[in-house]
Amino acid sequence: MTDAAPRRRGRPSRTQTEAAPATRDRILDAAREEFSERGYEKTSVRGIAKAAGVDSALVHHYFGTKEQVFEAAIEVAFAPALAAPVAVEDGPLDGVGERLTRFILGIWENPATRAPLLAIVRSAVNNETAAAVFRRLIAAQLLRRIAQQLDLPDAELRAELAAAQLVGVAMLRYVIRVEPLASADLEPIVARVAPVVQGHLTLP
Repeated sequence: MTDAAPRRRGRPSRTQTEAAPATRDRILDAAREEFSERGYEKTSVRGIAKAAGVDSALVHHYFGTKEQVFEAAIEVAFAPALAAPVAVEDGPLDGVGERLTRFILGIWENPATRAPLLAIVRSAVNNETAAAVFRRLIAAQLLRRIAQQLDLPDAELRAELAAAQLVGVAMLRYVIRVEPLASADLEPIVARVAPVVQGHLTLP
C-alpha cells in the first residue's frame, strides 16, 4: 500500500476551498489581532497564518501580499467610520459639524470599534506602506464622499481639514492619552470641537 501523494505547497485543498468564507474571516480576524499587537512592520504573513491556524500559502491565496492583507483587514475594521457621510447629509447643513464630530468620536468611545481603529492608526503612524494604504482608504471612501455632500468649490480641502481636526482629537484622547483630554467627559469635547469642524466644512 503506497502513501498518498503529498499536496503541493501553495495550493489550497478542496476542503479549505469549500470552507472559504469561514477561513477568509478567520484570517482577517487573525490579521487584525497581529497588526494591533505587533504593528505593520513586525507582522508577517507567516505569523498571521499561524494565528489563524492555516498555511501561509492560503493567506497568499485569498489576499496576496502583506500589504493587501492589511488593506483588507483595515477596510473591515474601518467600516463603521465609512458611514460618516450619512451623518453629513442627514440633517441641515448648519448642524453638520456637531453630527460629524459626535459620530466619529462616538466610534472611538465604543471599545468594540476603538480596538481595531487603534491597530490601524498605530500601523499607519509607524510604517509608510501602511500609511499609504490608510490614505487610499480614507481618501476614496470617506473624504471624497463627505466632500460631495458639501457642494462647495473647495469641498475636498474642507473635508480634509475637518478630518484632521477630528483625527487630532482622537490621537490625543484615545491613542496618546494626554490628560485631562483622555479622561474628560465626551459632551464638553463635542461642544468645543463641533464648531471648529463646522467652520472647516461650511464657513467662508
